[in-house]
Amino acid sequence: MFRINEVVKFHDERFRILESLDEQLVWISLDDEKALPELILISEIYKTIDDDAFERIDDPYNYLAYESPGEGTVARDKRDKNFAVLRPLIELTDFYNPKRRGPVVDKIVSEFGTTKQTVYRLARRYWQRGQIPNALLPDYKNSGGKGKKRVAKGKKLGRPRKYLPGTGAIVDEQTERLFRIAIDKYILSDKRHSFPYAHRRLETMYHNYFPDVAEENLPSLWQLRHFYKREYNQTEALQKRISKKDYSKDIRPLHGTAASQALGPGSRYEIDATIADVYLVSDSDRGNIVGRPVVYMVIDVFSRMVAGFYIGFENPSYAAALQALHVAISSKSDYCRELGFDITDDEWPCIGLPDALLADRGELLGHQIENLESSFSMRIENTPPYRGEAKGIVERHFKTMHESFGPFVPGYVTGNLVKKRGGSDYRLDAKLTITDFTQIVLSSVLQHNQFAVLDKYDREVDMPTDLPSTPIHLWNWGIQNRTGRLRQTDSDALKIALLPRSEVTLSERGVGLFGLYYTASEIVRLGWTHRGRDVKRPKKMMAAYDPLSADSIYLFYEKGSNKYWKCSLTEISRQYRGSSFWDVWQLQEEQKKVAAKAKLAAKESRREHEEFVLDKISQTVSDSPARSDRPKAERIRAINDNRSSEKRLERKSKAPKNAQSGNKSADVIPLKESSPDLDYPDYIDELFEDDD
Repeated sequence: MFRINEVVKFHDERFRILESLDEQLVWISLDDEKALPELILISEIYKTIDDDAFERIDDPYNYLAYESPGEGTVARDKRDKNFAVLRPLIELTDFYNPKRRGPVVDKIVSEFGTTKQTVYRLARRYWQRGQIPNALLPDYKNSGGKGKKRVAKGKKLGRPRKYLPGTGAIVDEQTERLFRIAIDKYILSDKRHSFPYAHRRLETMYHNYFPDVAEENLPSLWQLRHFYKREYNQTEALQKRISKKDYSKDIRPLHGTAASQALGPGSRYEIDATIADVYLVSDSDRGNIVGRPVVYMVIDVFSRMVAGFYIGFENPSYAAALQALHVAISSKSDYCRELGFDITDDEWPCIGLPDALLADRGELLGHQIENLESSFSMRIENTPPYRGEAKGIVERHFKTMHESFGPFVPGYVTGNLVKKRGGSDYRLDAKLTITDFTQIVLSSVLQHNQFAVLDKYDREVDMPTDLPSTPIHLWNWGIQNRTGRLRQTDSDALKIALLPRSEVTLSERGVGLFGLYYTASEIVRLGWTHRGRDVKRPKKMMAAYDPLSADSIYLFYEKGSNKYWKCSLTEISRQYRGSSFWDVWQLQEEQKKVAAKAKLAAKESRREHEEFVLDKISQTVSDSPARSDRPKAERIRAINDNRSSEKRLERKSKAPKNAQSGNKSADVIPLKESSPDLDYPDYIDELFEDDD
């Protein structure tokens, strides 16, 4: 069976089938410039199939079906005009019959004032190129030698100059070599020099090679740009005009999406930190500006739901990251209630450990995170350096968070960090405390999780059309229709595993951590706080601490195990009760500064004291007799008598003088029997009470 417009090869010659009759085909040769439609028997074609003399081939003019010239263009006007001229011949049923075709051609010539050669040329073009209107399009794409390099033969290429003197430079092989040197050295480098600068360096090199060339005949900036656009592709320029890390981070193409690798809710969490664009004041004293807080966000990749966050002044680190993670994997109802938001677990259902956690290199690298991986089977993934797009979801949410409150918050950091002349300092506008800011961020998170419409979310094929692209709906749909990867675990054990750890020392004062001392009933029972050289105690152990509270720590009493004793502050460190470790470190820092100043004053006072003592001794020695005439034994026997004499003189000097006779003693008013006991309290029992 043969199809209309099909192209075949018959005895090494190409033909296009124009019409199919009962026993014949009408075709036209594509290789003959003077070809006209011909008739051939179908049976004759079948005879050649077995001899491999017949073959179906691709249409060489198939591209014309995709051409669409614009309205009013010359190509479209010529196509429509030529098609109108050929219409009578195209509509002729037996156009292949020369006797019927001839009169129609004569009529076209007389009606449109053209020639037979033109009519047959257009008709041949129409039949050979697929019998469609676009077959009559002019081949402007072949004009001008597009993509071919033009060679200057003793004359500068391009239009002649109209205003500038001289004729310009001829771009030959030597000039092109200098072009490449200038482009490779100044344009294709991470220093990002401009084209005018590179052109000036080119002119210097050109003068060195050709000192006799006039200034007006040097290669122009336009010639350099034209050579660059012709010889260098965009990918090469982008890679060389920027550093490798910036290219990987900001320029290189992205070939996938994060959601395509997430099997369902909890399959992968992303965590990252940023410095909030707002200055805060102290909770205890609103007059003290405390700076910009650190914000950690944990987001589920599949649903884009914010699973947890952390806001505080702890620098981006393991300690802060794990606090955000602890919020992400536990129930948020109590946490929200403390901040004034009454929600249920169904409104924020991210409870449990994810299958994987994607983080930056640094915060979650180290031996402690390996304990989390081995104990709770959570895979930790770290992004390569300078690859922020690897965590694009959480990176983008920081911008969304700032947009939700930025224009309204006093102390908000604008895009320009440099204060304009006469402008106000946004740091002095700070009014929000960290508690206020946390409540604002929490409100933003709740609004995002429940109502934010994700317009650019890349939906899966099986997601129903009536499923809203909001995080809560995507999460619930994923739990029901995808592989749920969240795992339940013991909250206390997980909390201890997530807390930062530090090495502690043991002494008779207790367990020492950051200059604070802790104790527990188990430690007292083992006698580790007893005094004496015979007391045996471990020198160092590991303990976990909660940066939010310095009241207690968790001492791991068995090496290689997470079993712990909860230790509380001793009376020695009672001043830090109710404080966080950040407060402790700040107070210790202030106390060290005060102590340093006091030691400086004490050192000066001690020096003055020692100078006074030395002067006094020197004066006393000079005032004392050089040698006594009395025997040494007699002087020693007189010590007691001398002491008694000095005592009488001291008593006589301190004895009260006789009172005057006119003074009268005051009246004594007795207290009522019901008056309270005003005696000084006795702490003897508490001071010497034995420890339990």
